[in-house]
Amino acid sequence: MDLRQHADAVWRGERLDNIAALAAGRRPVADVLDGVGFISGFGNSVVFRGEGELVLFDTGNPMGAQKLHTDVRAWAVEPLGTAIFSHGHIDHVSGVGPFDAEGPVTVVAHEAVAERFDRYVLTNGYNAVINQRQFQIPDLTWPLDYRHPDLTYRDELTLQRGGWTFELFHAKGETDDATVAFVPEARILLPGDLFIWVSPNCGNPQKVQRYPREWAIALRRMATLRAEIMLPSHGAPIFGADRVEQALVETAEWLESMVEQTLDLLNSGARLDTIVQAVRPPERLRDRPYLQALYDEPEFVVRNLWRLYGGWYDGNPARLKPAPDAVLAAKLAELAGGHARLAEAARTALADGDARLAGHLAELAVQAAPDDPALHEIRAEVYGRRAETEPSLMARGVFAWTAAESRRLSEPAPPPAG
Repeated sequence: MDLRQHADAVWRGERLDNIAALAAGRRPVADVLDGVGFISGFGNSVVFRGEGELVLFDTGNPMGAQKLHTDVRAWAVEPLGTAIFSHGHIDHVSGVGPFDAEGPVTVVAHEAVAERFDRYVLTNGYNAVINQRQFQIPDLTWPLDYRHPDLTYRDELTLQRGGWTFELFHAKGETDDATVAFVPEARILLPGDLFIWVSPNCGNPQKVQRYPREWAIALRRMATLRAEIMLPSHGAPIFGADRVEQALVETAEWLESMVEQTLDLLNSGARLDTIVQAVRPPERLRDRPYLQALYDEPEFVVRNLWRLYGGWYDGNPARLKPAPDAVLAAKLAELAGGHARLAEAARTALADGDARLAGHLAELAVQAAPDDPALHEIRAEVYGRRAETEPSLMARGVFAWTAAESRRLSEPAPPPAG
């Protein structure tokens, strides 16, 4: 199946190709147009060839740097003159090294990318932990060295490279350092991660602030460009101006609805819990293949909006200055007649189909008696089941990690050496 056939099948919902499809490996360069190649993987790249040089939009993840270089070199022999980063996430900025070794490459990015790299160094251990958990890669390490941009901009920048025009503009959405590119000669739109073939990744519970309202504004701006081809940095291309516009506008509508509902309730004085239970994405968009909650989730977006506009206090006064988790758990276990009863209640709730309540009860049980292997066995059962049934990668990652943690703690300690 060629690239256009694949893209059509994805558009029709007959195939999956999105950021949550982690099994998708990097594939060789596929021709989009004469002089334009698309390299798919976890973190797509787009290569442009002309006037004796190459331009790369996004450069992939650290593990795929050498493969990216090999694939590009099988497609073209011209030197890489310019690399444009759509934003500073490591699956988009980590493949410049092998090209730099051949000769100097000018890296272009928004000015906030360098600040992101500085923050990654400050929070190196934390980023390793949360990404191990999110992607279920226990030995994942987080880089300390980054290829900083040589040329930065604040709002807009137009580049002429290799016979192509790259009209860049800054956007806030998944990140605060995003760059969108439009190539007018080919009517190609490069949205980076502002379109990823699943519902927008703007609520990730383990990551820094995202910007749903600004994201929708950027999508609306992209839609006015009437691009004929959209090459996202995750997932399949979209061919055809009508399809590109539909995908952009409907994703904007999805975000706008979430923002409007959340702000209406926040402005009325509702607590966060009330808002999370009430806000839902537009029903008419529920069947769109590019708006399925397979990576992030709508309720996470609501919590992110609360964090952005309402701070960290959730409206429940008991949680303003709460008792330590272990103290509360011990008291509830005492009132329930023992921590074992809490754990059994968790198992009962799970059997009754209330996995959310089961999670609370299992967690309380192990907080009350953290060294009891029997309680960890039940906690592992609860969160293992939750991991099996959750549609989003983020929820599955947290729950599977929790289950694995308790499985280890439920195993009997080895006998002392003697």
